Formats: sequence, structure tokens, C-alpha cells
Amino acid sequence: MNHLSRVGIGYDVHRLAENRKLVLGGVEIPFDKGLLGHSDSDVLTHAVCDALLGAAALGDIGRHFPDTDETLEGVSSLDMLSHIVGLLAERGYSVINIDAVVIAERPKLSPHINAMRGRLAEVLGVDVELVSIKAKTNEGLDSVGRRRAIAAHAIALLAAH
Repeated sequence: MNHLSRVGIGYDVHRLAENRKLVLGGVEIPFDKGLLGHSDSDVLTHAVCDALLGAAALGDIGRHFPDTDETLEGVSSLDMLSHIVGLLAERGYSVINIDAVVIAERPKLSPHINAMRGRLAEVLGVDVELVSIKAKTNEGLDSVGRRRAIAAHAIALLAAH
């Protein structure tokens, strides 16, 4: 590897749906709806996964965890993240830091930010101070603003050893 550090970006969005648990950053958040998808649909963790994979030029989350694989139905996104951390370690990468934004009109996420940071840091094997999560609204604009979906963006910085 010629580069000492590498950066990647990730993005994910899922529709809100009845009869689903809302999981963000590996934390179950009390809410009347959850996110629809093949796994637990944790958009925050999915965005972090894509940022890490992008930084290492390893494709995207769909390449590693296709939604056509029945064995992955309902899988924890933290398990997916753990697998990706292993792939990175095999290739000589370690996480320097993560910065992420979750975009949702409701529920209010600020009471859950520290728990999300802690869960992600634990799986990433880094100090919680290296994981930043912010919560924003979309001011009533688009599907997120109309409370039909939740989205997340993430940036990851990796060190190559």
C-alpha cells in the first residue's frame, strides 16, 4: 500500500414502516415505526459500513451482503460491521475516525447519540471519542422531511499499516 491514510464516504436511506423495530447505530430506539429492509435496516451502521468499504476500495455493502441472500434476512447491521472490520484488518487497515449524520424528522435522536457512539466504537475497536454522530432534520423537505424515511451519511478515515 502506497498511502498512509484513506478516506471513504457512505450513504444509506430506508423507508419507515409499521411493525418494524427502529435500530440506529446498533441501538433500538423507541418509536412507532422502524426501517424497512432485508437486514435490521440500520441506516447509520450501513452508511458507516459503506464509508469503511469505500476507503479501502472494497466496493459497497450490497456487494458483501446482497439482499438476495436469504441467510442475511434480519441480520444485525453490527454483525455486518464486525465482518467489515475484519476485512479491513486482513488488509492492514485500522480506523482513525468516523463522522456521521443521521437525518430524521422524528424521533428525537439526541438522547440516543452517546449509546450509538458507544455501540459503533465497540464494534470498530476504537475509543468512543473517535466516533462522531450528529442528528439533523430535513426541515420538512423530501421523503425524509415528510417522515417517510430516515437517511444517514458517514465519512471514515483509515490508516494503512
